[in-house]
Amino acid sequence: MRTLLISALLFAIAFTANAQERPADTAAIRAHIESIFQAFIDGDEDKIFATHSEDWRGFLEGYPTPIKGIDEYMRANGINWPRAANAAKSRSYFGPGTTYKIDDFDVHFYGPELAVASFFGEFQRKEGDTTITLNRLRIMDVYGKRKGNWIQVGSYTAVDPGWRAAQTSKPTLISPQVRQRILAAREAVWKAWFTNDRAALEKLIPDETIAMDNGSEGWGDRTAVLAAAKRFVDSGGKLVRLEFPKTEIQVYGNTIIIYTTYVYETEVNGNRSTASGRATEMFVRRGNDFLNVGWHMDSGK
Repeated sequence: MRTLLISALLFAIAFTANAQERPADTAAIRAHIESIFQAFIDGDEDKIFATHSEDWRGFLEGYPTPIKGIDEYMRANGINWPRAANAAKSRSYFGPGTTYKIDDFDVHFYGPELAVASFFGEFQRKEGDTTITLNRLRIMDVYGKRKGNWIQVGSYTAVDPGWRAAQTSKPTLISPQVRQRILAAREAVWKAWFTNDRAALEKLIPDETIAMDNGSEGWGDRTAVLAAAKRFVDSGGKLVRLEFPKTEIQVYGNTIIIYTTYVYETEVNGNRSTASGRATEMFVRRGNDFLNVGWHMDSGK
């Protein structure tokens, strides 16, 4: 028995020591990883599914718990899975011209059928002569050899913290879809105030909110905002018209700054009045929600 244990230990040590002498396996694993990057660029959900094992385990950026199995992995990546029979054909997850880059690539073998690949992976896009990094990930993938082929069986994937820290001081490019979500959140706050929708206001306006309203000398907090909304509706006030003629948005990480002009018309006991001005509104992204943490309004005069 002792001889068998020693032989097994020497066998494992030999495979570990000879890790750099397995160029074919190293190349196969890298090619497999590159095919996954390309599948995400193409939105090829079938390819993504096929390149991960059924018993996949690991962590993905932004997902709150350990992932168990391929179906949960697909859903953690925002893919509706298992896919319905009548589901629309998948589309590219990135804009035209997106490419990937892998650097600091390392593979270490812990036996004939087990390997760990560590590297940085980027999604990039060219704008003129400038290469823009859309996302930079720090990844440790676990590979197993199944039926003679390498397949990813686990991973720890997270946004590179150094890259993320650098992005927080740079303007973030947002898609038209994200811009529309931000504007929808902004409008929802205004309309919730004018209708005293307490549930919506409590969801959209966090405890730390600071408000500087047009014509008000003091600074309001969340309690004051909720009380003002209630007073408006209790007085018989109704919103007739709400417009934002001009809006500009800046995004830094999870912080959103909206510069806007506004016009609104209200009616109180049959009497209508119109107000207009400028506003600077601050939102933060928490999870999937945009929260209104502060604003400053003035008449623009």
